[in-house]
Amino acid sequence: MTVLPDDGLSLAAEFPDATREQWQSLVSGVLRKSGRDVEGPAAEEALSTKLQDGMVTRPLYTADDIADDASAAPGYPGFAPFTRGGRPEGSAVTGWDVRQRHAGTDPARVNEAVLADLETGVTSLWLAVGDAGVPVSALSTVLDGVYLDLAPVALDAGAEFAPAARELLRLHDERGVPRHAAHGTLGADPVGQLARTGRENADATGSAAELAALCAREYPGLRAIAVDALPYHDAGASDAQELGCSLATGVGWLRDLTDAGLSVEDACGQLEFRYAATADQFLTIAKLRAARRLWARVAEVCGAPAAVAAQRQHAVTSAVMMTRRDPWVNMLRTTVASLAAGVGGADAVTVLPFDHALGLSDAFARRIARNTSTILLEESHLGRVIDPAGGSWYVERLTDELAHAAWAWFQEIERAGGQRAALRAGLVGERLAATWAERSGKLASRREPITGVSEFPQLAQAPVERQAAPAPPGGGLPSVHRDDAYEALRARSDAHLAATGARPRVFLAALGPAAAHTARAGFAAGLFQAGGIEPVHDPVTVDADTAADAFTRSGATVACLCSSDALYAEGAAPVAEALKSAGALRVFLAGKPGDQRDTYLRAGVDEFVVAGGDAIAVLTSVLDRMGVA
Repeated sequence: MTVLPDDGLSLAAEFPDATREQWQSLVSGVLRKSGRDVEGPAAEEALSTKLQDGMVTRPLYTADDIADDASAAPGYPGFAPFTRGGRPEGSAVTGWDVRQRHAGTDPARVNEAVLADLETGVTSLWLAVGDAGVPVSALSTVLDGVYLDLAPVALDAGAEFAPAARELLRLHDERGVPRHAAHGTLGADPVGQLARTGRENADATGSAAELAALCAREYPGLRAIAVDALPYHDAGASDAQELGCSLATGVGWLRDLTDAGLSVEDACGQLEFRYAATADQFLTIAKLRAARRLWARVAEVCGAPAAVAAQRQHAVTSAVMMTRRDPWVNMLRTTVASLAAGVGGADAVTVLPFDHALGLSDAFARRIARNTSTILLEESHLGRVIDPAGGSWYVERLTDELAHAAWAWFQEIERAGGQRAALRAGLVGERLAATWAERSGKLASRREPITGVSEFPQLAQAPVERQAAPAPPGGGLPSVHRDDAYEALRARSDAHLAATGARPRVFLAALGPAAAHTARAGFAAGLFQAGGIEPVHDPVTVDADTAADAFTRSGATVACLCSSDALYAEGAAPVAEALKSAGALRVFLAGKPGDQRDTYLRAGVDEFVVAGGDAIAVLTSVLDRMGVA
């Protein structure tokens, strides 16, 4: 046997380099088969996806897509502009900080949950204190048995941040924790409070500055200020808007803290930034990388030394993406989101339990949440490589585009007088509302699908019930969820079920063999189930002679024709007439009618349901017609 010499495994060395033009030509050939006659760059454009903030994701990226300017160079971890990470070692030594949130109101039960978390993988605590959590006076009970020098605490006390911070510091002293060994975040966030409630305390900024000065002077491991971008994300902001608002808030704090006597260096060291991590893993990765790059630029312009210019980041899996129906799917969403947060270089990651949207989480949900990070760190070894997405042409380009979009929004806020002024004037609220309205249209048309809600809903699944959580502060920016519109429809269906013992029903009048009607019958069933309307597909197929009797036996009050275009042309009109004669309040036809539209309408078809149509409008009108209150 002949042994070939080791030539470095250059297995592709003899193949000629392909060009982008050759690839575009092949794409054109594929698209031509589907009826889209496009050539060259237009073929690539046809496969591109529009994102928010005017960005576009293309199907292919190469080295030519990376920005040439030096300011976009990602550098090295731990060095400006910190795109690749704020720490030179990244998460390779200890992993990221696994920070669990606790928002209960019973101090004893919260303490029990806190100890269980710390014993099984959680490394720091995020405590809701005050009106939305445990009383400030109960912090001692909540933290009973917690080694405060080993388990950092991040406070979320809203308007009560000052007394909560003083109580936590008192506990540190009482338990003999050296001040240099104290770590965590005191969570002073008057700007976030303004965003959430529309109200601001005139003394809050001064109190926060006093805490920051104290920490800078005596507690080197504590940060006093939380720059929380979650109120903007929760109100429907895009990723660039979330970043821009956080930058404007951070810059405002640098002004306030330096006016209070802190140096720029000390002021930078008092800020911790909080961002949402979503199931769109690439955007989350790019957002965290872009945030560090942008803040490094701010720090540089303000004259801060590079040692404090790295942004401290706390990533929280998005509450907007969490669903109330089929909440088990939230485990998958939070897994992807936490993976993206870790890859994106977040210093601390909070995985919200899958039942977060339903109320107070139970022990099982918290265990799954904390184990998500444990698996990513200990079994997937995600933290062993620093910035594993770095060098990806797509991620680097997306990071750069997102940074520019966020910077433009940040500058607009600054021209309006800063974050507080932009909130008071309604600028932030108006822009976020417009962004959410556009996204709501995509959710309504199911172009942005929600698994278990708008796609593959499970009407027969028993609801998951939890103890109600404390009401979050309100009065400012709204708090939105992707499933809001569908949840309203499902609630109407639930009420009808409770009152009558049955859900509202739609009869699927399938024409011809299964091969002809299965695709559209499946589409129609999923559409109506998304609104809590139970599809009845029995018998498997009907015709003009059997449709009326089958509809009457189904218990439905509306019907939907399902079949192929060819069979529609042959038999849809008489079947529609039979359904109308049997008392159908409304007859739908699944698919585009083509040139037979007028024929179908004359026969009794009231509406055509198609992929990409406004599902919310259709389902709302159907429930209205059915009398489902």
